[in-house]
Amino acid sequence: MAELSSMMNLGKEMDRKLRSVGIGSAEELMAVGSKEAYRRLKALYPNVCLVHLYCLEGAIGQTEYNCLSKEVRADMKAFSDGLKG
Repeated sequence: MAELSSMMNLGKEMDRKLRSVGIGSAEELMAVGSKEAYRRLKALYPNVCLVHLYCLEGAIGQTEYNCLSKEVRADMKAFSDGLKG
């Protein structure tokens, strides 16, 4: 199993947070998906922001988070906004 911190956009802090919500490897993150991982993180760490979701999506897609398409970013923002309401 690949370490979370070995994935693009994810460092040791994100690795620690993901482990605390039951996601312990790159394979688990890919299986769960960025939205579910973000939902779990947001429940435990209310200060997690939209950029974290972008980072998770970029890590899964093996792309820099700031290179996500406008459509993907819009979808991620809509999802994040939905968790607030």
